[in-house]
Amino acid sequence: VQLVESGGALVQPGGSLRLSCATSGFTFSSYAMSWYRQAPGKERELVAEISRFGGGTNYADSVKARFTISRDNAKNTVYLQMNSLKSEDTAVYYCYRPVGYWGQGTQVTVSS
Repeated sequence: VQLVESGGALVQPGGSLRLSCATSGFTFSSYAMSWYRQAPGKERELVAEISRFGGGTNYADSVKARFTISRDNAKNTVYLQMNSLKSEDTAVYYCYRPVGYWGQGTQVTVSS
């Protein structure tokens, strides 16, 4: 099982980023997928999750209406579109597949 995140960057407040998590080594459509994040000095927290075929999604209250999780089962990839970014969104963002599989993370820094 491999999860490889990409798309993290330094962005100004109010900006947008799209994270990608390319996966391999398992049947992607058999698993719900999630994005987590961990800010310096804080615990890792769930950001968003998506069901196996994308029909169901769930978001942390702090990102609702700003972030959108999606997936492309043909490309074995899950995405996180992040709009209206705030400084408090600064964190390392991780892709997660149950149970216990994490990507290496991608850094998102929101700063002017």
